[in-house]
Amino acid sequence: MFLSDHFIHHTQNQTGSGTPNGEELPAWDLSDLYPSPDSPELKNDLEKAREKVETFAANWQGNLADASGQEIALAIELYQEVSEILGRIGSYAQLIFATDSTDAKNAQFYQYINEQITSISTKTLFFTLELNRISEDALNNKLSNEALLSWKPFLDTIRVFRPYQLSDEIEKVLHEKSVTGRAAWNRLYDETLAAMQVSVQEEKVSLGEALNKLSSGDRQVREHAAKGLGESFNSNLRLFSLITNTLAKDKHITDEWRKFPRVDSERNCDNMIEDEVVDALVNAVTQDYQRLSHRYFALKAKWLGLDKLQHWDRNAPLPDDNDQLIPWEQAKEIVHTAYNDFNPEMGGMIKEFLEKPWIDATLRPGKSSGAFAHPTVPQVHPYILLNYHGRNRDVMTLAHELGHGIHQLLAAKQGYIQSNTPLTLAETASVFGEMLTFQSLLQNQKTPEQRRIMLSRKVEDMLNTVVRQIAFYQFERKVHEARQTNELLPEQIGQFWMETQQASLGPAFEFTPVYASYWTYIPHFIHSPFYVYAYAFGDCLVNALYKVYQDGHDNFQEKYMEMLQAGGTKKHKELLAPFGLDASDPAFWRKGLDVISQFIDELEQA
Repeated sequence: MFLSDHFIHHTQNQTGSGTPNGEELPAWDLSDLYPSPDSPELKNDLEKAREKVETFAANWQGNLADASGQEIALAIELYQEVSEILGRIGSYAQLIFATDSTDAKNAQFYQYINEQITSISTKTLFFTLELNRISEDALNNKLSNEALLSWKPFLDTIRVFRPYQLSDEIEKVLHEKSVTGRAAWNRLYDETLAAMQVSVQEEKVSLGEALNKLSSGDRQVREHAAKGLGESFNSNLRLFSLITNTLAKDKHITDEWRKFPRVDSERNCDNMIEDEVVDALVNAVTQDYQRLSHRYFALKAKWLGLDKLQHWDRNAPLPDDNDQLIPWEQAKEIVHTAYNDFNPEMGGMIKEFLEKPWIDATLRPGKSSGAFAHPTVPQVHPYILLNYHGRNRDVMTLAHELGHGIHQLLAAKQGYIQSNTPLTLAETASVFGEMLTFQSLLQNQKTPEQRRIMLSRKVEDMLNTVVRQIAFYQFERKVHEARQTNELLPEQIGQFWMETQQASLGPAFEFTPVYASYWTYIPHFIHSPFYVYAYAFGDCLVNALYKVYQDGHDNFQEKYMEMLQAGGTKKHKELLAPFGLDASDPAFWRKGLDVISQFIDELEQA
């Protein structure tokens, strides 16, 4: 509730280090949250939260069962008020940490805030526990009150966990020990990755720079980068294996206490999605490996003139793809035009992000190597982090994260605790924004060869989002299920990784032994177990949704905006119904996967 799954230095200037061509890039200004880590405003908010929590607990602990619907509605409003104060503080600490997690002061501040928030929020734990102990009949009677009825989505979200709830004392222990348990291991992992230096042809580069070289048009550069990455991962393999083993066992112990039936059940509950829907998605993608990734990478091997692809060829550009550097200003124009052509209101929101210091795209040591949009709190605005190298994929990443930003802005009207969208739906606006940008660029390609290059880029991005993420999910299941009985050796984890990667990527690839350690740099495995299938869910959903848009569905833009504005107040069935879509229908996933297959069909005929 108080700290999100996004991991996020503090900078007041609005420009930072540039792209490889020397262009200046934006850096965010976090003063909309707080002026500085030691500011009176932040200290006052911490104190205010402590005072409010004390009063809240004194007034409501032990009294919810007998409270009226009107009284419970008032209590939820107060709970949201405290949650939002802590959410603002926590967001600020996360964003500072993500900008440079190698800075000891940033790490110290991040840990301090984590500990303070955990200490304060422990005193509100009783609230959701007591709400869940109210019987269904009693709660239904209370929901006859209109004020409480407006909070039903929040109540539905917490009551999904009702069957798995423990005693107040155990819940309190689990919550308080998280700062020295899971959160501490997460921090160790983040700091290790951020400090990592990779040797590439006698040059020391950051992890992000080395990963970027895997998209180089020079095969020798890709190979040297891949081997350097493998050496760096292997030098930390025992540590990463210990972190993984510890967190998987920690999760297993908690899952057993709660009596979750499957290793992914907690995530599925959190996503408000049924186990059967997840299984339908995973099965549909797995059954389509041959039709999708196997078929595409056989084509790619032919285009590259190779009998076999190595793992460092997966993201290689095609021979005719010069992938020229795209200046930041041009990237901004590309993405803004795509959104604005679809919906001018969205175009206006994109313009605000691009003109204000809400984006950090700079390349700097110690910065988080990924990309995210952090929603902060409804009273402020989201912040976006990416590392802009000037490549086509970076433009798509900008489009992706801006989609998240729009979604978060539109959902903010639902309030802090009901604006948060389940992960499966949180990827909708981001992937849809990518598709808008792709289609806009595709229409502007002047030759068949340019179109083929654009299509191949898109197919690879879709395979990375769908096939690769489902393979990640299957890897996680193998690790978590095996860890229930024994600690796993690094070699065992590596074997699970190689098995799932070979199955998903197909016979066009051969994998050198060094690839067995490449699971170590995927942060979702550490921070958010089973997060990954949400990407595949979102991509397939958007493919089906975009087909509805292309077919001229009535009032599509209006319905789409309403879907984003709903935030976490509706489940996937309710959100998709206006478009005639149903994720529980196996045919739904086929529609999404068919879009990828049709792109590959066109590439085969080119």
